[in-house]
Amino acid sequence: MTPDTLKLYQSLASPNSRRVRILLAEKGLQVPLVAVDLGKGEQSSEAYRAINPRRVVPTLVLGDGTAIGEVPAIMRYLDEAFPEKLLLGATPKYKGLIAMWERRAELEGFAAVMEGVRNRIAALKGRAIAGPHDYEQIPALVERSALRVKNFFADLNERLAQVPFVAGERYSAADITALVTVDFAKALELSVAADHVALKRWYEIVSSRPSAAA
Repeated sequence: MTPDTLKLYQSLASPNSRRVRILLAEKGLQVPLVAVDLGKGEQSSEAYRAINPRRVVPTLVLGDGTAIGEVPAIMRYLDEAFPEKLLLGATPKYKGLIAMWERRAELEGFAAVMEGVRNRIAALKGRAIAGPHDYEQIPALVERSALRVKNFFADLNERLAQVPFVAGERYSAADITALVTVDFAKALELSVAADHVALKRWYEIVSSRPSAAA
């Protein structure tokens, strides 16, 4: 199996897709990208629903037709299938630490931004939660989401005052999710506070990596 036997269905407008594109860039993998136009609703087409019934991107399709959705699952597959540069850890200890911090970044940061965005943007009316079912927006959740994101930034700043990268001494998938979260938060007009010195130092470093442009 080689990277070019895979296909990544993704969208440039999708922060979740960007998480996977950054991981691919860090690992030096050239996987064919298949664009899914979210603005035109291509994720809800019959053709795409046959690939991913949840109607979300990204989805990784293997050479045998197997479809893997959900970013952590896609990252795990790619890291194990192409282990030349591991971003999810090489030992049980680091696998556990990276999984823990990546999960925290996703739950406490990324998900909080997503909740705010999906309950705020008019174009997502009736689609407040991504997936196969429709849900109405709850505008009151936007304010709470902003508070959650600010708390995440404060907690992440405290963590990064102790270590150079989110999961410890090495750049990992946890940094990818945290970086995308910081950039995604701009959609809620939220940015890193001036007094979050450690977070700003880390952000400057990770956002200057070539993979960040993926």
